[in-house]
Amino acid sequence: MYQAAARMAQIEPFHVMDLMARAQALEAGGSDVVHMEVGEPDFPTPAPVIEAAQRFIAGGNVFYTHALGLPALREAIAAFYGERYGIDVSPRRIVVTSGASAALLLALGGLIDPGRELLLADPGYPCNRHFVRLFEGKTRAIAVDAASGYQPTAAQVAAHWTPQSRALLVASPSNPTGTLLDLPRLASLWQTVQTRGGTLIVDEIYHGLTYGLDAPTALAVADDVFVINSFSKYFGMTGWRLGWMVVPEACVRDIEKLAQNLYISASAPAQHAALAAFRPETIAILEERRGEFRARRDLLLGGLRDLGFDITVEPQGAFYIYAGLATLAPDSFRFALDLIDAAGVAATPGLDFGANAPERHMRFAYTVTQEKLARGIDRIDAFLRGRK
Repeated sequence: MYQAAARMAQIEPFHVMDLMARAQALEAGGSDVVHMEVGEPDFPTPAPVIEAAQRFIAGGNVFYTHALGLPALREAIAAFYGERYGIDVSPRRIVVTSGASAALLLALGGLIDPGRELLLADPGYPCNRHFVRLFEGKTRAIAVDAASGYQPTAAQVAAHWTPQSRALLVASPSNPTGTLLDLPRLASLWQTVQTRGGTLIVDEIYHGLTYGLDAPTALAVADDVFVINSFSKYFGMTGWRLGWMVVPEACVRDIEKLAQNLYISASAPAQHAALAAFRPETIAILEERRGEFRARRDLLLGGLRDLGFDITVEPQGAFYIYAGLATLAPDSFRFALDLIDAAGVAATPGLDFGANAPERHMRFAYTVTQEKLARGIDRIDAFLRGRK
């Protein structure tokens, strides 16, 4: 008989995936659905990346790589930090991972003992708290709102820190709100954590997807931080499942041991493909797409505000809008289900992102064309009018 581990009762489903399945079932029945629920860009992998993978696979020598990643890719990532941020990072500190999720698992595995705490923002990416539970740790949520730009402040971190606290995890740009941490705020958070003997972990997987400004990296603040990034978002390689992490020099061997045991190495074809991600012709494609994402954000932002959604803080990055709907509906989950069934629009309720007023918020992803976004706005408008 299957006897589930006790932890499974505390690991919730990823509700957005259930909503996506519902939308796909409607499409299978002939309905047209505008997808604004999942954070996956609709652009194909850039051609230079695909061509690099094809050349490598055609050679037939598809074997394990080093647990920390291809030396050439680690060097390319280090060079990218120098070119984009003016930061000197040793390739030795770079760990290539099976997606950013694997990077966070490695960081938490190296830092969190049973019963120790990770501080994080609420709302925030749902899987993070479940990763902590896998290591028998605990999460301490910091309720953030528009007043702080949906990011924790140093004062909040100090107030939430306990003797059991081990680390603080922040994301810039964040999911679901798309807000950023500037360099002074990153520095203040690091200082607050560092003076308490803790570690700062920064999720930077949406770097590159910012609009009107560039996001600073936490590596500009200190070397003793864990910085996580990914080839999924800006580089458009979601299905390749490839990410990386920059770790403090003293932690490299521990992270290497975990990687060896958890997955041996990241995908060899994906790593060889990613070598082409930093080429000038690839970056040119990605920057053009960044401009399109900005246009999509502006279209959806204006449309949702016109419909009565409360969006006090304008998202500066990623491809999400976290919208309040307190004046439109009492329950975001019920609203999301009705929106799919009655209007053919899929969006994510706040339930996925924590316990901080989830029933009053929805996340909309602008990962589809402007034409589809406009169609979705019209459908939501008709749906809201029909409810009056």
